Parts: sequence; structure tokens; C-alpha cells
Amino acid sequence: MPKLPDYIGPVAFGLKMGVILPGTDLIGEITAVLKKAADDELLSACDVVCVTESVVARSQNNYVTIDRVAEEIKSKLQLAGAARIGVVFPILSRNRFALILKAISRAAEGGEVIVQLSFPCDEVGNPVVAPEALEKLPCNDGTVAYEKLDPACCVHPVTRVNYLDLYRNIIANEGAKATLFLGNDPQAVLACRPDGVIAADIHGREKTRAKLAAAGAQKVITLQELCSTGEAASEWGLLGSNMSANDRLKLAPRNAGAFAKKLQAELARATGLTLEVLVYGDGAYKDPSTGIYELADPMPVFGMTDGICGRYRMGVKYKYLADICHAEGKTAAEIEAMLSAQRREKFGENDLLMEGTTPRRLEDVIASLADLVSGSADAGTPVVVVKGIL
Repeated sequence: MPKLPDYIGPVAFGLKMGVILPGTDLIGEITAVLKKAADDELLSACDVVCVTESVVARSQNNYVTIDRVAEEIKSKLQLAGAARIGVVFPILSRNRFALILKAISRAAEGGEVIVQLSFPCDEVGNPVVAPEALEKLPCNDGTVAYEKLDPACCVHPVTRVNYLDLYRNIIANEGAKATLFLGNDPQAVLACRPDGVIAADIHGREKTRAKLAAAGAQKVITLQELCSTGEAASEWGLLGSNMSANDRLKLAPRNAGAFAKKLQAELARATGLTLEVLVYGDGAYKDPSTGIYELADPMPVFGMTDGICGRYRMGVKYKYLADICHAEGKTAAEIEAMLSAQRREKFGENDLLMEGTTPRRLEDVIASLADLVSGSADAGTPVVVVKGIL
């Protein structure tokens, strides 16, 4: 395949690879396929190699059982015997939270699990109750008990799952009492007098923890504190974990930044090119049809090389500038010359020319692009090359 021509702008393409299993030499596998791409003149210096977090974690054998999670919950919250555990603001997800809730319920040892859900949506936009049902909710004190909800208004519009029923059944199947309610003030869970609380939200976890502590809660942990140390562990704890087989959770990769730098060095040796590398998870994408924000990972990038870190994507307002220059009588060639210069001094200090080009962290833009290319199921292309964006 020939080298991409000069008239091609930024582009991303996925690379097909075989199944990655625990113990696979992932750096060796990726280097081999990228060496082929380099030989076919598809790589250039400053291209970005994006590796999905799932294959990194899998190659690391980064799995934990729910029994281990349950034991850590009991240890971190200092629980003994039948306990009452509060769970605040979990997202609605079989893949992301169902097994975590099973572990929490097991840690309760026949006690009670109190789940407080935000409404009308969870933090990533999954509807907890249908919008048309909001005006009829009986929430005089800002909370709504599970028993007062019409089950029909709690069915997810996309998955068709009633997650409140699902979560209630998970708790009950572990022999614990299930108490579920809706409420947007995390301190509401304290009225149930839990022995310990898990701030189960992802992006707002520290604010949730702080509010609970301010209200006098003595034992509060986040999901990030569980499974954050040990042989199988991640600095992200249970954040970014996914359901796996046999009552196990696949954690986010550990030390993804070190992995990225090691891969960069090996690629330089094999191809002679300095390529940037990042390990990506969910893209920061909000579905315009459902309103669901797909970022269930703590961030789009788990680790990266130094050439990406701290950089922002920004530029002039291309279309507006073209209109201004055309109105001034400039030719298409003159306008193109100004745009290709890409220097702010060419356009003065007119802020309107920069309007519409909100600076965004380059790592988030690239990771989101890679996630859209590879797809939620990884599509057999767990490595994505992004060209022409740096």
C-alpha cells in the first residue's frame, strides 16, 4: 500500500490483531504489526499509536474476584458480621456495576445494602426515571423510595432493562436486605444509619465523599480505593473495571504510562520513528440521540508518552476568517496562504477569529477518536494509528 498523499489531512485507522490473552507479549505483538505498517509507508514521525486499555489490562492478567472485592470492602470500612452498607450514586450498567454491587452485597453478610441513585439520570446520562414521570414523583423531602415508583417509568429506553429491579435482585440474591431510593443529596443516605458508605460515582466521587464527611460520616470510601494495591490491581481501583467471566472483574490497566513509554522505545528501535503512544478507554462522547455520556471510565486516557501530555488542540475560526478575507477582496490563493501560515499574528488580536475553537486537551480528542474507530466491542482493531493531528 503506498504512502498517504500530501493532500490527506488528519486520519485514523485501526490495525487488526489476534486475540490478546493474559501473558501475551503485547508490546511485541503491537511492534510486529506496526513494523508492517512502517514497511508499507503508513507511519510517520509524530503519529500517535493508541492502544485500548482492555488489551493492556488483559495481557497483564489484571483480574480480581468479587470475593476479593468483598473482603477489601469489609476491611476498608471496618465491617464485622451483618452490616449496613450505603452505596451512593452508582451508574446504571450491567457491565460496569452489576458485579461490583454483587461484591458489596456479599460484604454485607446478610445485612442491608442501601442504594441511593441520582435522578432523573445517573452521572453519565442513563435515565433512572422517564422524564415524563418526574412531575408525578412523590418526593416531598427530596427523596423517592423504590416502592413508590411505577416500574414502567424505570425501564431504560435503550437497553430495556429496569436497573432498579436488577440491582434489588442482585442484593437479595446475596442474602442481604435491599433498600433503594432516589435522591440527589448524597447526605440523604446517612438517614439510613449505614455502618459505612461507598461513594460509587466516577467523576464526582471526591465531591460526594467530601459532602458525606461534612455531614459526619466516619467511614467513606470511593471505588478507586478498592483493589488499588496487590499483585492484581490498578491505581484506579475499581474505576474503569468491566465484567468478566466467573464472577471476576477486569480492572483498568496498571501503570499504563510506563507501558506507553516502553512501547514507544520498542517502536523506535523497530521502525526508526519517534511515535507517541497513549492507552485509551472510553471516548468523551455524548450520544445526541439518547443523551448518554459514554465516559464510564475515570478519564479517556489511562497513560501516555510525554509528547502528548499537556498539549491542547486549538486554532483560528477557519470559516469566519475565510468570510472576512473574501469580503476584503482577497483571492482564494491569498486566503489559503494566510490559513496555512497558522500564526495568530497574521490575524491580529481579534478574539472573534478564535471564537468556536475552544481549546481541548489533545489526549482527550485523540482518545475519543480512537474509541470511535475501534468501537465499544474493540472490533478486532485494539490498536489505532492517528496521523497528522500533532
